[in-house]
Amino acid sequence: MKFLGNVLATIIGLFVFLMLFFFGILMIATIFGGESETVVVKNNSVIELDLKNIQYDYAGKYKDPWIKIFSDKKSVGLTDVINAIEEAKTDGDIKGISILNGESSLGMAQSKALRDELESFKKSGKFVMAYANSYTQKEYYLNSVASPIYINPVGDMDFKGLSAEILFFKDFQEKSGVKMEVIRHGKYKSAVEPFLENEMSDANREQTTALLNSIWSSVVTEISKSRNVSVEKLNEIANGLLARTPEMAKAQHLVDIIAYEDVYHDAIRKLLKVEKEEEYNKVDIFDYTKKMMTTSDINDAKEEIAIIYAQGEIQSGEGDVNTIGEGSMRRSLQEARRNKNVKAIVLRIDSPGGNALTSDLIWREVELTKKIKPIVVSMGNYAASGGYYIACNANTIFAENNTITGSIGVFGILPNFSKLTTKIGINAQQVKTHDNSARYSPFVPLDDKFKEVTLEGVEHIYKTFVTHVAEGRKMSFAQVDSIAQGRVWTGSEALKIGLVDKIGGLNDAIKEAATIAKIKKYNTRNYPEYEKDLDDLLANLPFAQSKESFIKQELGEENYKVLQGIKRMQSQKGVQTMMPFEMNIQ
Repeated sequence: MKFLGNVLATIIGLFVFLMLFFFGILMIATIFGGESETVVVKNNSVIELDLKNIQYDYAGKYKDPWIKIFSDKKSVGLTDVINAIEEAKTDGDIKGISILNGESSLGMAQSKALRDELESFKKSGKFVMAYANSYTQKEYYLNSVASPIYINPVGDMDFKGLSAEILFFKDFQEKSGVKMEVIRHGKYKSAVEPFLENEMSDANREQTTALLNSIWSSVVTEISKSRNVSVEKLNEIANGLLARTPEMAKAQHLVDIIAYEDVYHDAIRKLLKVEKEEEYNKVDIFDYTKKMMTTSDINDAKEEIAIIYAQGEIQSGEGDVNTIGEGSMRRSLQEARRNKNVKAIVLRIDSPGGNALTSDLIWREVELTKKIKPIVVSMGNYAASGGYYIACNANTIFAENNTITGSIGVFGILPNFSKLTTKIGINAQQVKTHDNSARYSPFVPLDDKFKEVTLEGVEHIYKTFVTHVAEGRKMSFAQVDSIAQGRVWTGSEALKIGLVDKIGGLNDAIKEAATIAKIKKYNTRNYPEYEKDLDDLLANLPFAQSKESFIKQELGEENYKVLQGIKRMQSQKGVQTMMPFEMNIQ
């Protein structure tokens, strides 16, 4: 026994040693490696706008010192990138911006915000040029701000308008015996329609068509201004696929030059007056943004405007950069309203919605805060369903033309396998003390009484949702109900029906907040600061993500996204205020 005890002690000691050694190496690398990461911007430089690693408006801050030491401190958000481009306009070392094969995972409203900043950068007298082997519609929308636009001689362009596809599972449910029991309010709440019907309802087709047309109209209007091609002509090009090859795209004035990448770089050299054989100075937008974040001057104003970022699905718990939790959101609102230097708050929302209870808890915190300090909402790609719930009582609401918002409706989904289990010979039996004491079971047909009670809960939340919107937007219940019912609207449509106040981006919302607070000189402070511990950090280390990476590799990126969507649907507990579909524009 003593021998076994010694062996066990040795193993434990070795494990502790290895862990200490591992963290020691990480700490040394962090402390001493940070000194060598200083970004130097040389004279006569060009920013390369590589957006592959930029996804969120806000990259996040963390309270735990371990997280601060070991997390990826290089991470920056799109808001930081836009601020850096603003600084670059007056940076004498920066001569222009190069958008090179500009793939990104940004949404349409984010692309719009970045595009506006690039347009402003051009007006400073500096150049913006673009090159790609091929252009998707979303990428071309961003790149169309550049002049000139290059394309690879054997590349292609996707410019054909927008479409949406929805799969319906009613017959599949009947054949498989797996049924999704749906309880909803809102005739436009099409998130659950695929489980109820075999084809798209007229109401769903109406809202989807209006949504796509509104987004497309916003896109071509801006492309028209940049490329000096009429909207009518752009629609003609899309209808006839008249820009599908480099030659056709150039003939339609959508691109300027067909050439290989080396020719593109030679053109930049010429602008910079650099010899053809020499390398010209480049700085990656990621590095340039980091430099601006550490060197930009903060004025001596004591007044501040708090920017609270709410991005991702709304879920219970703490939340993080890609989920909205009541923990971080309520704490941020409380800290901002208690901070005497903070004179106004901007709530930046990019969310399709989620858990109804969490949405209401955040709404309540906004309501309490608004009584003390003004709150202005800035909507990003989405502020729909639960995302609109937490926005509706702000003093002023801003949205982009192509923001997706509204979706004021409620639903619940209960998976039921009773037909399947009967087919394969499984029979569930329940014992209970009272008529309604049994919990819902997926192995027993849905009880009418349970459905009735659950529907009451859904109706109650819907009425609460509509009442909050009516009070926040100074409308009657009937007025809100007529534009609610789960229907989704774009920002430009939402402005007409009173769901938003103004069209504009985050900077417009910040200026509005300053005006309401009657301050002219101020700094901004970003929230939330997430409370994550070492366990959360370890879960994100490479060895802990090997399973995810393996599944992605085996299934492919698109199939993996489908799998994640199914997992999200399965994890949704309680009543949901969720946007009816996920939109990904390419």
